[in-house]
Amino acid sequence: MGDALELARRLVRIDTRGGGERRAADVVADVLDRAGFAVRVDEPAEGRANVVAHHGPKAARVPITFTGHLDTVPADPSGWSFDPLSGDVRDGRLLGRGSSDMKAGVACQVEAAVRAARDGLPAPQLVFTFGEETGCDGAAVLDPAALAATDLLIVAEPTGNRTVLGHKGTLWLKATARGVSAHGSRPELGRNALAALAAAAVRVHGHAGWPVSPTHGPATVNVGTFHSGVQPNLVPDRAEMRLDVRTVPGFGADEAVAVISGLCGEEVELERLVDLPGVATDPASPGMPEVLELLAPGSSGVAPEYATYFTDASVLVGLLGGPDVVIYGPGDPEQAHVTDETCSVARIDAAAEALYRLLSARPRHAEG
Repeated sequence: MGDALELARRLVRIDTRGGGERRAADVVADVLDRAGFAVRVDEPAEGRANVVAHHGPKAARVPITFTGHLDTVPADPSGWSFDPLSGDVRDGRLLGRGSSDMKAGVACQVEAAVRAARDGLPAPQLVFTFGEETGCDGAAVLDPAALAATDLLIVAEPTGNRTVLGHKGTLWLKATARGVSAHGSRPELGRNALAALAAAAVRVHGHAGWPVSPTHGPATVNVGTFHSGVQPNLVPDRAEMRLDVRTVPGFGADEAVAVISGLCGEEVELERLVDLPGVATDPASPGMPEVLELLAPGSSGVAPEYATYFTDASVLVGLLGGPDVVIYGPGDPEQAHVTDETCSVARIDAAAEALYRLLSARPRHAEG
């Protein structure tokens, strides 16, 4: 299964740090096209592209869809001990930004799909997106007409080849406080928006009453950015902070906004920037124990795991007819977004083989 590693190396060497996914999309599309897939590449913004591919007769519903994202988070070379676009292999590890999150996972999905098509097995629908790291931007502009509904969605996020059955929801909020400007030597003549919002930030940060889900764990809120003021001798009349909220079953976006609004106070305005629902697959749903065993033998007998991060599944579940979701990829979760990101070559080989095993065992869905 060395083709997965070689494709992963090629993808890592393409700079998709916050953009430029079209080049990676073309590489993936070329591999699939040469394997006989019908491939569609859409570029809704310059340099940003999604890929959708099918094999065989067009069907209204397919058994399996593979998905992954082609973008990565930024990487400043000055902080790395090797080139972030290296793509080299050293000591059994693939080096470079996106090696774990999640170009190796994309490569494994492509290799398994191509091998299945070559062997005359039902191949999956493949959906590869841009801009996942900034809020599932690519998935949000997919053409529903290009997609077949599906029974099972496999997401190639880094799990260390463990099976993960969903994730928390994500809500990004912009909180704005407005005040009255005045000279810094007469602050009593103004109303300091910075001070008001800073107090709200402290209340949100210090809140200890976030609910805990028995499956997904605790809801969390992070004060991620804070901007205010122009110069010291001016009372700031505007302040803005941005919050990252991770929601859980029973505590969704509406409930989170209500609590945060109460903590911030009436003078602070809240605006939703990203609102992605959580995902939860029942490990006992029909066929799911078999899927788990095919991907990771023994995983059907342990408590299901749910991720803290978001994935394109938040958007794709609605576009694909409500499939079960399994997050599965060779990347190391601890390597996602870190300096000197790497991925185990052995896990890349194992993931490609497991995905092919899944395709070999799953029956073709009735066409039409």
